[in-house]
Amino acid sequence: MPPIFQKTFAGLAPQYYFRQMFFGLLILALIVFAVTRSPRTVPMATWLYLTASCLLYPYSRFVYESIVSFIVGENVFFGSAVLMLSVKLVTMLMCWTLSIFIAPVGLLYLYFHHSRAQR
Repeated sequence: MPPIFQKTFAGLAPQYYFRQMFFGLLILALIVFAVTRSPRTVPMATWLYLTASCLLYPYSRFVYESIVSFIVGENVFFGSAVLMLSVKLVTMLMCWTLSIFIAPVGLLYLYFHHSRAQR
C-alpha cells in the first residue's frame, strides 16, 4: 500500500473505523430504502454522492469527535437520555451529509500526524 494511503485512509484504529463504517452503512441503507421507493429514477451523481458520503463518514466523524473532545475535555454532562440520543443522531446525520467537506480535514490531520510519528 502506498505510504500516503497508509498514513491517511488506514490511519484510524480498525475498531473505530469499523464502528463508524457500520453507522455510515446504516444511514446509507435507510436513504437507499427511501430513495428506491420513489417512482422516479435516481441520477448517477446522487449514487456517487451517497457512496462517497458513506466511505468518508468515519473520517468526518473523527474530525467532529476530535473537536468535541478538545472543547469538552474530560468533563461529564448529565441530562436526558432522549435529548442526548437525539443530538447524537443529528450530529451523525450532519457528519454523514457533509462528510465530503469535513473528511478531507481529518485525512490531512491523519497524514501529518502519522508522518510526524514516523520520524
